[in-house]
Amino acid sequence: MAEHRTRFVGTHEHGLDDKGRMVLPAKIRAQLGETGMVGMADGCLGLWTIEGFDAIADRIAAAVAARETEPAVLRKFMAFAAEVTPDAQGRVIIPQVLRDHAHLGSEVVVNGRLDRAEIWAKERWEALVHPDTPSPDAEADVGDAFATLRF
Repeated sequence: MAEHRTRFVGTHEHGLDDKGRMVLPAKIRAQLGETGMVGMADGCLGLWTIEGFDAIADRIAAAVAARETEPAVLRKFMAFAAEVTPDAQGRVIIPQVLRDHAHLGSEVVVNGRLDRAEIWAKERWEALVHPDTPSPDAEADVGDAFATLRF
C-alpha cells in the first residue's frame, strides 16, 4: 500500500476578522488534521501539519549547524510560531505578530504549496500571481522553475 503523504493544493479566498480569526478551507482542514502549526514564511505565513513543521524546523536547525544561516533565523521562526486548532466553525486564530509579518488585512488567500498551506494578504497574492503586476517575488516564476527542472 502506498504511503499517505499530505499535499496541500488549491487556492481559497477568505476573510480575517479583527480578532485574527479566519475560517480554514475545508480541504486545508482535512489535510491539516486536528492541530497544526502556523509560522513565518517567505512574505506570507506557512501552515504546516505538526510533522511538517518539525521537518522544516529540523532543516533550519541543520542550516544553522552547518553555518549556512544565522541562529537568529531559527530563534525567530520558533519564537513566533503558534499551534492552531480549528474550532467547531473551522476557524483558527492568527496571532497579531504573524498577521503583522504577512501584512494581513481583512481579505486573505490560502493556497496550497505541497508540504504546507500559505496564508497571504490578498493584494500581495494577486501581485505575486499576475505576471503583468510588479511583485517582490517576480523572479520566482513557476514556468521558469518548471523549465529549469525540465518538468
